[in-house]
Amino acid sequence: MATKNNTIKLKFDSSRNLAPAPESKSAAKINERYDLFINGKFEKPLSKKYFATINPATEEKLSEVAEANAADVNKAVEAARNAYEKTWKKTSPKERAKYIYRIARMVQEKARELAIIETLDGGKPIRESRDFDVPTAANHFFYYAGWADKLEYAFPNRTAQPLGVAGQIIPWNFPLLMAAWKIAPALATGNTVVLKPAETTSLTALKLAEIIQEADLPPGVVNIITGAGDTGAAIVNHPDINKIAFTGSTNVGKIIQRAIAGTNKKATLELGGKAANIIFDDAPLDQAVEGVINGIFFNQGHVCCAGSRLYVQESVFKTVVQKLKDRMESLIVGDPLDKNTDIGAINSKEQLEVINKYLGIGQKEGAEMYQSTCAIPKKVSFAGQLFLPM
Repeated sequence: MATKNNTIKLKFDSSRNLAPAPESKSAAKINERYDLFINGKFEKPLSKKYFATINPATEEKLSEVAEANAADVNKAVEAARNAYEKTWKKTSPKERAKYIYRIARMVQEKARELAIIETLDGGKPIRESRDFDVPTAANHFFYYAGWADKLEYAFPNRTAQPLGVAGQIIPWNFPLLMAAWKIAPALATGNTVVLKPAETTSLTALKLAEIIQEADLPPGVVNIITGAGDTGAAIVNHPDINKIAFTGSTNVGKIIQRAIAGTNKKATLELGGKAANIIFDDAPLDQAVEGVINGIFFNQGHVCCAGSRLYVQESVFKTVVQKLKDRMESLIVGDPLDKNTDIGAINSKEQLEVINKYLGIGQKEGAEMYQSTCAIPKKVSFAGQLFLPM
């Protein structure tokens, strides 16, 4: 910090030999309360209910978010249907592209604020929010802005037609990016949207709603409503939804599949699918280990295709395990807003409990557990363990 004579003194943390480099929270504006984004404006929920959204690294309350009930969902769907029939399906692909492009540019302009909020609300390291989540979200809008007037080339000898109103439900591991994944292609193909973010990570979706409002997208084309499982169920079961797009657990995906069976609703279900890494003795082991570490510790392991299993050829098993242990010791666990941090906080207390439950099961089944000795701040929840077969 600066002293009276303006010289700079850096205080180093001996446990990791790096000076703290926290990103300032001052660049991010978080409202004390957020309402539902319906028909181009923020409206108080008919439910009259709100719930807290928490910083998982500090358990600090960040804001209050509206809890939408079935009546709120119906209001959002009606707005989306009206916008589809009267405006969006009649808007030329070239004009749709202009709106999507405008949103992409505005995401870029607000990138720093979005990255800070993503880290505060979800617990992921600021480096990941800043260098991956936000830029990739912007790129996704840019990409689909380019496709909006080129669909005839995407589907030769076919005329692409919009479906209508898309109900979209996204998870908590990549909140802004998942919103972009769902919204951008729906808009490019002429559909309108009712989107529900995860209840633990709603803030960047609501910031995106502010961007959409500022971009002057026609009212009702995108509606963003917040809530938990009941809100999502009301979207899935609404009779005027033409398609459900869901990313989340396999169990919930099965529930959705059963709920829409016998209806005309289309569905895209992106469910959990953990992946295995395989290392043979002819592999470049240092590179392989780096891939394994990135595959399981990126975003605290909160990734649908995280490399949660590792198969190693017996002749290099001990070498690979030792290299993994050495590499784990170099990971920096700490404040998600610190630019040095490799691993931030688990997304929520509930998710941490699930992780600890499975750690217990693994140990009871005979697994040996190695835990990194790196310093872990008391208020940062961490899942940095390596299980080895006995």
